[in-house]
Amino acid sequence: MSKTFVVIGGGAAGFFCAINAARLSPELTVVILEKTPKLLSKVKVSGGGRCNVTHNCQSVSDLLKNYPRGQNFLKKAFSHFSATDTVNWFEERGVSLKVEADGRMFPVSDSSQTIIDCFLEEAKKYGVKIYSQWNVHSLSKLDTGFEIISDKGQAIQADLICIACGGFPKKEQFDWITGLGHSIESPVPSLFTFNIPKNPITELMGISLPLATVKVAGSKLVESAPLLITHWGMSGPAVLRLSSWGARVLSEKGYQFTGLVHWVPEMNEEMIRAEIQKIRFSSPAQKIQNATLFRLPQRLWHFLIDRAGITEDLRWTDLPSKEQNRLIKVLTNDEYPVNGKTTFKEEFVTCGGVKLAEVDPTTMESRIIPNLFFAGEILDIDGITGGFNFQHAWTSGWLAAKTVTNRL
Repeated sequence: MSKTFVVIGGGAAGFFCAINAARLSPELTVVILEKTPKLLSKVKVSGGGRCNVTHNCQSVSDLLKNYPRGQNFLKKAFSHFSATDTVNWFEERGVSLKVEADGRMFPVSDSSQTIIDCFLEEAKKYGVKIYSQWNVHSLSKLDTGFEIISDKGQAIQADLICIACGGFPKKEQFDWITGLGHSIESPVPSLFTFNIPKNPITELMGISLPLATVKVAGSKLVESAPLLITHWGMSGPAVLRLSSWGARVLSEKGYQFTGLVHWVPEMNEEMIRAEIQKIRFSSPAQKIQNATLFRLPQRLWHFLIDRAGITEDLRWTDLPSKEQNRLIKVLTNDEYPVNGKTTFKEEFVTCGGVKLAEVDPTTMESRIIPNLFFAGEILDIDGITGGFNFQHAWTSGWLAAKTVTNRL
């Protein structure tokens, strides 16, 4: 008799697990249970609808640097299925990926639908059964396998199970997993933007910088990357990475803290002072507001000199040392009161999940219950923005699938 492998979750990790298991073991009955009407919804919206599939990391050590949580676990997992393996997997199925300047990788089509279509074709080709709007209410271990009950009372029995349903924002939503004996690291949000309500900086919404350094005052949290000013505060890779590395610290602060911005991080205070002295000598009669120093956008420059208390008609030759020092401080250590967060688009990511000590990183199998596997964000692993969360999804899904098929 054929065995049944049920994958709970129709997202990136779940689909990748299911289609690889079905491909590797044609005699295996593979079923995907998805609680919503939509399959692969995060894949659809990722990268602005282009799907940031992975990151161009040739070595595992480089890849690991992008995961605030789970590095030791992933070191073993990535040795079996890396970013290079991901690229090859898609290439073998006619989906070519391209590398952007920042290392992110997208399908050449620039459409997430290309990835979705690839998965759906694989599922159809290998006979994966997909049940949508099937929300798990309980999961029980039987003598001969498992029984899954939906919130509508439907029941499915399985010989093997992979839980790949993504993260949950509240710890009690994991109750059907803790009921099996597993422990959960409390979930908190990761990958979010900073709210700076009613601050004049928000009037500069849409302005972006290719490089800025953002710090959380009173902590070691700091990131240098592109920065975007929005109508609610600040976003862009610098803020998103900071939110990921600082997920637990910022949660403990109630998302209320002081953000410090260095607008020209390639220069220190002495270099900035020297540059100002240089222009004071070469263009003494020029109005400060008409300068184009440090390659800053003009609107941002006007905003920053205003924050330093410099009037719009003041010339370089008339700049008092007090205002000059204040301008240098604004450029290098500009303070903004952050009060709250905003989810980054629809790419909600949580820090937290099933404790990694309870899962084998080379197989994704539970160390507590045989034939129970985990993949994706349900584990206490999360990466910064740039394709790293998807890479974890592909790796963990593939490992679970490979282990299941090797066991038959």
